[in-house]
Amino acid sequence: MEDTVDLAERVRQTLATFPEQSLPLTYQQLADSLGLQPPNTIHRVAMALEQLMREDAAAERPFAAALVISRARNGLPAPGFFNLATRLDRYDGPESGDDAVRFHRQQLTAALLERGQGDG
Repeated sequence: MEDTVDLAERVRQTLATFPEQSLPLTYQQLADSLGLQPPNTIHRVAMALEQLMREDAAAERPFAAALVISRARNGLPAPGFFNLATRLDRYDGPESGDDAVRFHRQQLTAALLERGQGDG
């Protein structure tokens, strides 16, 4: 099984090249597009996204992980996204509600813009 860093790189490449009109993706859609097989596909995707968040925070980039949402959370990423964003000093708020929606929307918009800068 590939390690988290290798999977994170594949996730970054997938998110960078996925058609913008199809974004954001759900965790399951991302796992499927990566061809991941059980067991623990969603957990592995989540760990890879957390790796991307650490890399993005260190490079002062928007969170590419904002391009992935939970089907069960009405368009928001899983709580772990907000928890790690807080630990990385990028967010100070709850994992749901208006503040979470605003933060996610800002990160999603910024990540889409960042992604577009690679085109051309």
